Amino acid sequence: MKFGKEFTAQMVPEWQEAYMDYNQLKSLLKEIQRFKQRTKPPATPAGLKRKLTLYRAFSGLTQRYNHPTSPSSASDDIESQAILVNSVNHGGSQSYQTTFLMSSDEGGEYELVYFRRLDDEFNKVNKFYKAKVEEVMKEAAMLNKQMDALIAFRIKVENPQGWFDRSVEMTRLASDVAASAAALAASTPKGARASRRVPMSMDMIEEGPISRGPSSDESSDDKENEIVNQMVQEQRLKNMKGTRPAPLEILSHVKMNNTLETPRSTIKGFLNYPVQTELNFTRENLRKVEDQLKRAFVEFYQKLRLLKNYSFLNILAFSKIMKKYDKITSRNASKSYMKMVDNSSLGNSDEITKLMERVEATFIKHFSNSNRTKGMKILRPKAMRERHRTTFTTGFFAGCTIALILALILIIRARNIMDKQETTKYMENMFPLYSLFGFIVLHMIMYAANIFFWRRYRVNYSFIFGFKQGTELGYREILLLSFGLAVLALASVLLNLDMEMDPNTKDYGTYTELLPLNLVFLVLIILFCPFNIMYRSSRFFFLTCLFHCILAPLYKVYIGQEKVTLPDFFLADQLTSQVQALRSFEFYICYYGWGDFKHRHHTCGRSDVYKTFYFIVAVIPYLSRLLQCLRRLYEERDPMQGYNGIKYFLTIVAVILRTAYSLNKGMGWKTLAWIISAIAAIVSTYWDLVIDWGLLQRRSKNRWLRDKLLVPHKSVYFGAMVLNVLLRFAWMQTVLGFQVSFLHKNSLIAIVASLEIIRRGMWNFFRLENEHLNNVGKYRAFKSVPLPFNYDEDEDKDE
Repeated sequence: MKFGKEFTAQMVPEWQEAYMDYNQLKSLLKEIQRFKQRTKPPATPAGLKRKLTLYRAFSGLTQRYNHPTSPSSASDDIESQAILVNSVNHGGSQSYQTTFLMSSDEGGEYELVYFRRLDDEFNKVNKFYKAKVEEVMKEAAMLNKQMDALIAFRIKVENPQGWFDRSVEMTRLASDVAASAAALAASTPKGARASRRVPMSMDMIEEGPISRGPSSDESSDDKENEIVNQMVQEQRLKNMKGTRPAPLEILSHVKMNNTLETPRSTIKGFLNYPVQTELNFTRENLRKVEDQLKRAFVEFYQKLRLLKNYSFLNILAFSKIMKKYDKITSRNASKSYMKMVDNSSLGNSDEITKLMERVEATFIKHFSNSNRTKGMKILRPKAMRERHRTTFTTGFFAGCTIALILALILIIRARNIMDKQETTKYMENMFPLYSLFGFIVLHMIMYAANIFFWRRYRVNYSFIFGFKQGTELGYREILLLSFGLAVLALASVLLNLDMEMDPNTKDYGTYTELLPLNLVFLVLIILFCPFNIMYRSSRFFFLTCLFHCILAPLYKVYIGQEKVTLPDFFLADQLTSQVQALRSFEFYICYYGWGDFKHRHHTCGRSDVYKTFYFIVAVIPYLSRLLQCLRRLYEERDPMQGYNGIKYFLTIVAVILRTAYSLNKGMGWKTLAWIISAIAAIVSTYWDLVIDWGLLQRRSKNRWLRDKLLVPHKSVYFGAMVLNVLLRFAWMQTVLGFQVSFLHKNSLIAIVASLEIIRRGMWNFFRLENEHLNNVGKYRAFKSVPLPFNYDEDEDKDE
């Protein structure tokens, strides 16, 4: 792989604009190369090139050491320099400027443009890196204070009585031993040098190993061994002093942050109930504090890793581009320029490396019980491996799905099932049961396609959704689950397709009639299974978001600068496209609870309770989104959330009127349903294209689209907009009463519901693309993790 592609592949997606523009600098070098080829064609014939390469100059293995450079040759090197790099201060900010000394040469103007652009890119990268380093240093200082409070809190919980007296005694003993050790160690040269060592900053995060001093093999004298032991003891005491537990007085200046979001805390906040912020020294609170700080350290360590990788990649890119410049121009400018790069803030990444080491040591000691393997596994989670057996099983289930579909079609044709009298009974009773699995499988396939294209166009979907690193599912895993469910559902359909009654009892087989219900129970058992099988972390993440959607607005939907995860409202949007699936689930309860499934007969359509829940089930997803918008409007005072809430309110009214018209035919219901549905469709379409997708910007660089596009083909966006409008109005057929002669009513409803699922899958891609580009514009690449403690002095500063 060429470096340009590898460089792009390893970028932090949200920092793309902050990286060196390697391709543009490479294009400038190509212009220089083309100019030189036009003006100076190669003098050596191509046929002699191979023959000349047989002779090589050899300067000797030790020649540079035996023959120092003479003053004349050194002055020649200075005179032959092509560039001169200087540091310039502009308004207190340091920048670097390269002076090209060969501008009078033929084609020098091309090289002059190249170095100006190179300086712009380097100053951009260096400025961004310095700003990020300042941010992580401030956060490191904050974590230092949090660790002080944690250690004091832990001591108070584990030993609430009598610790203070023993600490005083230990401190006095340590100081006495340190004084005597220092006096003895100062009498030796090694000890004097050790005493002059400057302690590193950020003592609380520094949890490095203790230096052991010289080994016993270096000396056989007992007195020297005693001196070495004293030096070791002194070093140990120094480290004890740097990492000693924080004094308990810190706890008098600390309050607990109420960061846990629960329905109870939301209700208390709405009622202005006083929040308990006093410290309660219990083991449960200690566990909560440790979990919060553990997540904060993991996220902080990821920041350091990305920042170190950012520095390494950009330095490597500048080195590569300068080597290309030297090769094209036959100059020797890379050495001077890279010396400047190494001396800049970008090149001096030792502080980040040392901070990473101290974070690792602190995390291993305080959060993983000094188990380095366990601690590093948490700090550096491995990405989920693409297993060959997953690919094979997915392909196997996909082949079985296709084979079962073909078998189903052939059986229907061979038996002329569609011409039998029992067909209507089957379509009214069994088809709604099995259509539930069809809706779920189709939605999962669309989601797998979304993941595939998000990865292809580098949309950081795992960060936006807040997936735990190393546990997010890829499109292969989603397809495996979807095709596996499809095989089970289609096999049940084939087993359940026999429409012949028992001539004696006039009923159908109990076992085959219960197949759909058993399959639903199997799916629910797998979904709620507490054991670590079948992607447990992903299942629990889904159930958590589903619980938040059900209890909206008692849970906050985090989005914006503080929190950039949006799984709760995203899942609620998915449920709005699964209204027919929710109604199928309602039909399961009615059919097997109160219907006569052995004779494929039910009276659900005549039940007032069923009709009432037919309204409620369809409204629940839209009501959840409406409540989420109202919650954000209350907390953020953002009027756009109010407008979004109006959109969902119109949709709720439209759904209610369409449902009322489908149950009670009448011209009045039809007129109201048609008008409100058309208004809701227009508003929702505008919101999809302009707000959610960020398109239809008249003055953008890409007319009627947006400035930044991840898909290179603009026709994709225009096609998606047209298709979204058509699919938005597809469900209007329920109001217009459009029928197809060769399709049953339930078949037409299933087709329209499937079109809505396809529209939602298309919406998902462009919605997340727009969210990703917003994060890129604000360089948001990290999650904001709430900290457990709040210092009083921080509140004073805020005031």
